Amino acid sequence: MKKILYKYQIAFLLGIVSLTSCKKDFVNPNAPTTDQVFSSARGLVGVNLGAQRTYSLGGASVVYGLTTANGFTTNEVILMNAGNVAEYQFSRGGTAVDATNTVLANIWTNSNKVIYDANSVITAAEALNDKAYASGLIAHASILKALSIGSMSMLWEKVPAGIGANVQFIDRTAGFAAAITTIDNALAKISANAISANYTADAVPGLDYVNTLNALKARYLLFSGKYAEAITAANLVDLTKKSTFNYDAVSTNPVFTTATATNNVYQVIDSTLGLPAALAPTAGDGRIAFYTSINTTVAPRFRINGFFNATTTGVPVYLPSEMTLIKAEAYARTNNLVSALTELNKVITKTAAADPFKVGAGLAASTASTSAAILDEVYKNRCIELYMSGLKLEDMRRFGRPNTERKRNFFPYPFKERDGNPNTPADPSF
Repeated sequence: MKKILYKYQIAFLLGIVSLTSCKKDFVNPNAPTTDQVFSSARGLVGVNLGAQRTYSLGGASVVYGLTTANGFTTNEVILMNAGNVAEYQFSRGGTAVDATNTVLANIWTNSNKVIYDANSVITAAEALNDKAYASGLIAHASILKALSIGSMSMLWEKVPAGIGANVQFIDRTAGFAAAITTIDNALAKISANAISANYTADAVPGLDYVNTLNALKARYLLFSGKYAEAITAANLVDLTKKSTFNYDAVSTNPVFTTATATNNVYQVIDSTLGLPAALAPTAGDGRIAFYTSINTTVAPRFRINGFFNATTTGVPVYLPSEMTLIKAEAYARTNNLVSALTELNKVITKTAAADPFKVGAGLAASTASTSAAILDEVYKNRCIELYMSGLKLEDMRRFGRPNTERKRNFFPYPFKERDGNPNTPADPSF
């Protein structure tokens, strides 16, 4: 299966190179044309695979960039070598993080590339006669598109309104709305024509489409302050299922390969997971041992563990427990404190054995009784439960945490965008 998909991806890329690499074309007679790729159902599977690799594979991927930018900015990780210039900028924070930062440029460029590819797949899939196969293609592309829009909307104050030259910018809240619209379109396609077994047989494994679409919808609705709708979406997610970007010995986990294995870029901070003393993990919290390991011989003592501990470890697109925490927060913000505490305690008391990913605190239930106290507990548990997920900076702003706890609020726009687009907004001061 995987070999077939790689064949389609490589053929597609070769076809593109033959069209765009230089004035004198050297066409590969064995490669399909762009029209052939985008008119073929299995060709579109290959394009989706290529987009997923752009998003999730390698040190230039959005997965690596989002984890890294968030990790340093929110004090989840510490720098190991100042020679890593982009990471060094993040470690210093403030104005040290500038428009030359290559990690930010990679997030920006590759997110936009994924959006472009996803749009192409969605448009082409709409024209297919096999609507049940098309539903799978659209679902996969929509997940990647929503993640890309959402990632940019978490890091920048404004995001491109589309793809193209001199594109206008929209507020990041409109970015979340665009991601939700993309998700709703995919869910509607699946509702009208359930994903076929033929598509499932061709698709790259790992992503649980319907659960992921609803999970991302719940996430972005929460970020948009639409609490009742976020609860509704979160309730549609099956908490026993997993959805992951998978890796193997050749296509490796990007954070493990770049940072964990080398011990030369960054490591986790310590058992506080970057939280202030008042919110630090409770002694005996099982999640500390999940997300960190101890090295007794080589500094630093605390090492990356969790979802970045081996070459082949899959990275969750979302954790099922994120849905429970979304509901806890949404209930607390709408003054349904009984339900908020109930949902919160599901996460606090959950054992590793009861979690699909084996993430479990295994602690006694909270007795928080006020909205403020429950929200503090929700924030604390999001920071621990979802450690190194790339979500903490968004959480810090939403929960009103002081600027002293983070190194930036939003990031500058990469020079490659500013130099080519006169509509690029002014950079934030912090």
